Parts: sequence; structure tokens; C-alpha cells
Amino acid sequence: MDWKLEVVPIPVADVDKAKRFYSEQLGFVVDHDTRTGDDVRIVQLTPPGSACSIVIGAPTGTEPGAVRGLQIVVPDVDAARAELAGRGVEVSAVKHYAEDGTLAEGRGGRWNSFVFFNDLDGNGWVLQERPADE
Repeated sequence: MDWKLEVVPIPVADVDKAKRFYSEQLGFVVDHDTRTGDDVRIVQLTPPGSACSIVIGAPTGTEPGAVRGLQIVVPDVDAARAELAGRGVEVSAVKHYAEDGTLAEGRGGRWNSFVFFNDLDGNGWVLQERPADE
């Protein structure tokens, strides 16, 4: 039996602004934008090439901006960083975890190169570089 993570709810304050950020600035594909009532709007978006989507607008019971550590794995963290920065996303420099566990500037070893950014509400995202041979 396969167990696949399909959708992660992200709490946001303004669905329209969040939809624009995720689709236009991050390049996520809008899978659907559905109203299930006067007060409920569900927008599902998927990162390019991902099997897992996010959903905004659905009641989560969590305050906007409370989600941290959402991670997207990319083949080239420098190229992904440049793409996001070019779309106006405020991204960190490429960083890695040093032996003492602190974040240090620059690339690290295998699976140890990261870029950090937040959405409009402060939900925290991480890009992580996947080694080319995996």
C-alpha cells in the first residue's frame, strides 16, 4: 500500500494575495480555485514537478504565518534562488549547517545547501539542493 502526502494546508490572511504570491512569484500551478459556500474558498496550488500540493483558504485552525520549515527539494539551489529573487521574492543567501549546528553562509556538502524565504504571512519555506546523483 502506498501512502502519499498529497496536500498541505497553509494558513493565510488574504486568499487573493496569497494565490498571486504562490502562483506568480513562486511559479506554483493553480490546480483549482473553488468556493464551497459564501465564506469558504479553497485554492490548491502545486510546485512545478511536485506530487504534493498546498491548499490555501481552507480552515486550518492555525493562525496565518504559523507554519515553518516547509521544504522544497531542487536540483540547483543557486538557480532556484535566482529565479525566485528575479520574481521579487525576498530570499536568503545560500546557507549550510556547520558542524556545530549553526547556519553558515555558502554551500555545504551533500544535501546541505539551503535557501530560506517566507510567504506574505510569514509562513517559512526552505529550498534544499538534492545531489545530482540521487
